Amino acid sequence: MADNTPDISEMTFEAALGALEEVVRRLESGEVPLDESISLYERGETLRQHCQARLDAAQARIEKIVAGADGKPSGTAPFDPAS
Repeated sequence: MADNTPDISEMTFEAALGALEEVVRRLESGEVPLDESISLYERGETLRQHCQARLDAAQARIEKIVAGADGKPSGTAPFDPAS
């Protein structure tokens, strides 16, 4: 694997998902040497965790949408993961 791979924590969900799909394609090809396969698998797991965290954060934001008296969304409330 190249040393110039982007920092996963800085990736958008879409970029991380695309990178994860590329990892899966390479692993499924069966043409990657064993040591590189292990590195790819580890990167893939880190990408999966990042994607899941981004999805969880998005879901939490959606769940915090505040409904007005008429039941329609009227704004958002800050998400506090501690609560």
